[in-house]
Amino acid sequence: MRVVIAGSSGLIGTALVAGLRAENHEVLRLVRRKAQGPDEIQWSPSAALDPSVLDGCDAVVNLCGASIADKRWTGAYKQELRDSRIGPTEVLGEAVSQAHVPTLINASAVGFYGDTGDNKVGESSSSGEGFLADLCVEWEKASLRAANNNTRVVNIRTGIVLSKAGGMIPKLIPLYKLALGGRLGDGRQYFPWITLEDHIRAVKFLLESTTVDGPVNLTGPAPVTNAEFNRAFGKVVHRPSPWVVPGFALKALVGEFASTGILGGQRAIPAKLEDAGFTFEHHTIREALDATLTPGVGLNNE
Repeated sequence: MRVVIAGSSGLIGTALVAGLRAENHEVLRLVRRKAQGPDEIQWSPSAALDPSVLDGCDAVVNLCGASIADKRWTGAYKQELRDSRIGPTEVLGEAVSQAHVPTLINASAVGFYGDTGDNKVGESSSSGEGFLADLCVEWEKASLRAANNNTRVVNIRTGIVLSKAGGMIPKLIPLYKLALGGRLGDGRQYFPWITLEDHIRAVKFLLESTTVDGPVNLTGPAPVTNAEFNRAFGKVVHRPSPWVVPGFALKALVGEFASTGILGGQRAIPAKLEDAGFTFEHHTIREALDATLTPGVGLNNE
């Protein structure tokens, strides 16, 4: 396959480029800086993309978007979160449509569902409430520009990606090392995890499975609560995790994101992936954390 990737420098993008190239697929990266090699194409997410750069392309993967959890959700940062997703997606969708690219795989998030409590949600479930849910709805809507010329559009609603290379895991390890791990709030909110390995395998599966389209949950098959995740993490790294961070403290520390992204959660099930025949390497949170954290976690191998 010849695959063009936007947002290739992040955790998922870096792993996806490496994974595709390892299987001898041709990968071209859209970059905002000046192109530094034949595998790079310079573009501006705020300007029209010449569709000719997608000639001969089998698929486009769009992973653009500023990090949801990096900064406090001020009005300005909320706008940045929108601008870094919706604008680039519209630009890519239009170019994909004009170039008649067969497939667009576009990033989204399980935040689409809002806080689902104990209720399981699959891809047919409706959107939830709040800023993040509204953002995901607009994000996915923007990707549909690509569907004008029969392009297959897949919106990957990603959960929390587990990897020592980035995301939340490197931030948690020092806390657990000092026995400061613990549940957040009442711990009953669901934690829709997926390992980076399974995420990349799932994207490659979706690139090749031409009958799957629309929203697809990229989460592990057995979501757990925050309290269950905390206990499993402590066991894997052989450290106690007795602490509780009260909800009011989290809200004071990080603001609105605490309610939506930390104290709320999604019991999201990867129904479409499994129905299409995808098999996970890591089925339980213990399997996922064992694979992610060992060996060389830095706790017992110092």
